[in-house]
Amino acid sequence: MKVKIFDEGHEKDLERDINSFINEEIDVVDIQFRTAVSIYSNEQIYCFSALILYKEK
Repeated sequence: MKVKIFDEGHEKDLERDINSFINEEIDVVDIQFRTAVSIYSNEQIYCFSALILYKEK
């Protein structure tokens, strides 16, 4: 079993990366998704991340 971690500042970027990673050469076991937000000065900063557990075929 292997692990792949993705981390993006926008949910659409994370979605694109995950969809590009998932293909016919792997079997996805689980996907875990997290969102974090912080404030720096007057700006909100978002972090969208996912961990994918998978097996190679």
